[in-house]
Amino acid sequence: MKQALGKGLGALIGDDVSGSAKPYHEVDIGLLDTDPSQPRKHFDPEKLEELAQSIRTHGVMQPLLVTRNGNRYTIIAGERRYRAARLAGLSRLPVIPKDLTDHEILEISLIENIQREDLNAIEQAQALKTLMENHGLTQEEVSRRVGKSRSAIANLTRLIGLPDPVKQMVQNGTLSAGHARALLPLENGKRIEDTAHLAVSRDFSVRQIEEYVRRLLSSPAAKNKPANRRPPELMDAQKALAERLDTKVSLMGSENTGKIVIEYYSKEHLQALYEHLIK
Repeated sequence: MKQALGKGLGALIGDDVSGSAKPYHEVDIGLLDTDPSQPRKHFDPEKLEELAQSIRTHGVMQPLLVTRNGNRYTIIAGERRYRAARLAGLSRLPVIPKDLTDHEILEISLIENIQREDLNAIEQAQALKTLMENHGLTQEEVSRRVGKSRSAIANLTRLIGLPDPVKQMVQNGTLSAGHARALLPLENGKRIEDTAHLAVSRDFSVRQIEEYVRRLLSSPAAKNKPANRRPPELMDAQKALAERLDTKVSLMGSENTGKIVIEYYSKEHLQALYEHLIK
């Protein structure tokens, strides 16, 4: 099963469902339930109506992946098709029942949405965090499962640290994930939110946000003390460590004395960092 997940949904349900030999059948739409752990939380009403119109004309072209729950079925992959089919007035839908663990269900839901680019960055981040925390996966393992680089996984999960209003801006498309990540060094929630609104109002590019954040952090008022001008060698070392560990690293102090702060975003991330450091 793990190998199949790595290859995507096609390995599970086939690349084409038009042939009669495919292992699916039709069930009453009233017997289908949505999965509360489904990563995707937002469904665009206009796009749903567009899909519903297509379904009215052509029917449902791909069956839903489901798991049995007594006499009912829980949708693993295909909730958008289910919602559109209800709008279209269908009474029965094609399904493929699978016997899967909770872990596998979450993986499949996440992979389907990522492969079809259905999840916004915050939904992806939350789903990835759940995979790591609830199912004991490292960033490396999640990277292999969902077909994203480890650095992409790390960048996404960092978005969890944003204040809720800024997360909402990313979810509704007001702010891109790249813009949001550039705000994270500010750390203070109120400052992040204020800067996010400023960036949107002035139509800042990611580079402009990064420069604005640098100016904020270098100002004496940033931490109520004179700006700390660190030697370039120290800054280079901090950058090299961050790239090597694939996470945010802060060197605090001087060349002679200080401390290193390494950020982690889950128990599994901490374990992965620990194993890397003791090699």
